[in-house]
Amino acid sequence: MKKNVKGLKIAVLFSFILFIISLCFVACTNYFSGKSRIELDVDAIEFVQFEGPKENDTIATIKTTLGDIKAVLYPQYSPNAVQNFIELAESGYYDNTYVFHSEKGIYTAMGSPLKDGTLPDGYDESRELVEMELNQNLWPFKGAICSMTTTVKKSFWDFLKSDATYYCGSRFCVINSIDFTDEVKEQMYSYSSDTKIPDAFIEHGGIPNFSQQITVIGQTYEGFDVIDKLTNLEVQPSDDDTSKIPVEDVMILSVEIGKYSESNSSLTTK
Repeated sequence: MKKNVKGLKIAVLFSFILFIISLCFVACTNYFSGKSRIELDVDAIEFVQFEGPKENDTIATIKTTLGDIKAVLYPQYSPNAVQNFIELAESGYYDNTYVFHSEKGIYTAMGSPLKDGTLPDGYDESRELVEMELNQNLWPFKGAICSMTTTVKKSFWDFLKSDATYYCGSRFCVINSIDFTDEVKEQMYSYSSDTKIPDAFIEHGGIPNFSQQITVIGQTYEGFDVIDKLTNLEVQPSDDDTSKIPVEDVMILSVEIGKYSESNSSLTTK
């Protein structure tokens, strides 16, 4: 009887180890393949970011010391993140905040009161705990405005299952584009037989690695030349090469929220 009990314990332990290994394998597979955190219906995807703003759409004008970026916002797809952004903008929070990161040619990050991108003591932390919102119609194409991920709520089991709750907040990034070399194209097409998404990235630019990994809140329709400037700033040297703080201060002067009017193709106040 003791032998049977001992054998049962060994069998249970062995099964548990196999279970852990399988979960780790799934987690690693998700990581290396860049697997989306949402289930996609590729045939139903609508690339709304290529449509431009429509009459009475909510838009934002991000005024910087290097020029203005005009973007249509998507409250219908990312309601909480867009609301957070609008409330901060209308409160004047973004006035005289910093562009604190410039990844050469690829993206820029902004909206921090401090030059290094951190937040000051006493800041309302609830603004940084907006749950990530993903939608199959929104992608990190060139010109996308994305609310940056701030923190992750992740237990040990969540880690093993490659599952967690991700949050975004006040700081945001504006996407430019990676270089779509032949090698990159080959890698993109190797993930799926469906070419709809890779074709869109190659035609319009963007950062495929961010796909369904970051909250998209808007899309630029004017000011791509400003994005080019913001993603090609001279940056301070960094020991770990992760911090890309501009040498010269580049600021957000203000973020204005309004409604798009086709009659004059401009911002009208709310």
